[in-house]
Amino acid sequence: MASLSVHSDRLEIHLTRTERTLALRRDSIVVQRENIRSVIITEDPWIWLRGIRSPGSMIPLVLAAGTWKFHGGKDFVSIKRHRPAVVIDLVDEEFARVILTSQHAADFVDSLKLPVEPMPAEPTC
Repeated sequence: MASLSVHSDRLEIHLTRTERTLALRRDSIVVQRENIRSVIITEDPWIWLRGIRSPGSMIPLVLAAGTWKFHGGKDFVSIKRHRPAVVIDLVDEEFARVILTSQHAADFVDSLKLPVEPMPAEPTC
């Protein structure tokens, strides 16, 4: 599984050799922290896939690794089986979304310490 390094100014996603091979990618993914819009944990990462694989590898419901292109941009995916995953929505980055399976998803979200946006007030009639 990819290892995630949280720094004060950036998030680094270091892919294993196998993940780089399957994703047809040479480098790690580096994201500036100010460009992270939201992060959630999902039990079913497969429902978050959008678009078509280009380039990358996929065995449905077993493995997905690489770039998924869709009408509005592209996502990076590294999903294995039905394991919990982190979905990171981004702005002004190479990818619009990064989806990664992770055994430490909750710890990763806590380490980001993203500001919590208040719920909008309910309208009064």
